[in-house]
Amino acid sequence: MSLYVDIKKKLGGFVLETKFQADAGVTGILGASGCGKSVTLRCIAGILKPDEGRIELDGTVFFDSREKINLKPQQRRVGFLFQNYALFPNMTVRQNLMAGLKPYEKDKKKAARAIEAMIDKFCLDGLESHKPQQLSGGQQQRVALARIFLSKPRALLLDEPFSALDDFMKWKLELELASLLEEFSGNTLFVSHSREEIYRVCDRVCVMDQGKSSPVIPVKQLFEAPGSRAAAVLSGCKNFSKARLAGENRIYAEDWGVALEYEGEIPDGFYCIGVRSHSIQPVLQKEAPGRKNTFRCKILRVVEDVFSTVVLLRPEDGVDNGRIRIEMPKESWQTFCRQEGAKDEIWVHVDGKDIMALHG
Repeated sequence: MSLYVDIKKKLGGFVLETKFQADAGVTGILGASGCGKSVTLRCIAGILKPDEGRIELDGTVFFDSREKINLKPQQRRVGFLFQNYALFPNMTVRQNLMAGLKPYEKDKKKAARAIEAMIDKFCLDGLESHKPQQLSGGQQQRVALARIFLSKPRALLLDEPFSALDDFMKWKLELELASLLEEFSGNTLFVSHSREEIYRVCDRVCVMDQGKSSPVIPVKQLFEAPGSRAAAVLSGCKNFSKARLAGENRIYAEDWGVALEYEGEIPDGFYCIGVRSHSIQPVLQKEAPGRKNTFRCKILRVVEDVFSTVVLLRPEDGVDNGRIRIEMPKESWQTFCRQEGAKDEIWVHVDGKDIMALHG
């Protein structure tokens, strides 16, 4: 099954222009708050009407502005899991499930059997008479998912499904959801602003930035070769410098004041480089001379995290705001400091394969 989306929607001063194709499996939509992720899902579900464009799922046209097609949400058979789960507060668990099944199953005996099967599948035994306010966040989510699956959806739209949960419950439900999605044969769009969730749950990802979408790519590609600075930021990269070519396989990082050997292709529109914090390593002074891609930095600040040490640096020949952040296990930083001694400056090294050439 394939989901095709090419739409435009204006909401006040915000303009959504998103275009992507998602095949069966789990496709993540990654972006910062306010970038248009949830608006995109609402347009696909039929809750919002795009101003123009086309939405099609496996040959069924949901929306086409030229052909004046705009199917009702019930006709689209799309399961939408809202951030707040959207359970009916005055209904019990069983009644909420019945509300999800009623439009599609008129036979009361068949409906009852289907509901019992979902109660068992989603571990809701004993909660059938509870109302939403009597349930934990995890239990509410399971009820909402059970209600969605009762409608036998052709596609699932999951709008930040873990945003209302604490870290422990989030991890537990993520594992449960991953198992459910493996059994689902249709398309799933998983919206999140968390790169960790996208990496663990999704097969592919579409990055959204200020209302505009990028092509769908494999999740691992986002972290290994994100292409654009916006995608690199969302993937967790924290070190950037304006850059230009400085010869064959060489790039000059203008903000850092260093020329670096680079491995890989230069994308069209290249204007900067990115290097992940864990890819920049401190080097003992005695080992630095003559080593490629090694340069001296002034230590600005050392920050102790729970399990790691973050060191903020400014390259010796860099501009004032050309700062670098490195991160490493506490033990590794402590070992380096014992060997190097107390100093205000250190040498650092970055491998050419860890430099990401980026476009705008």
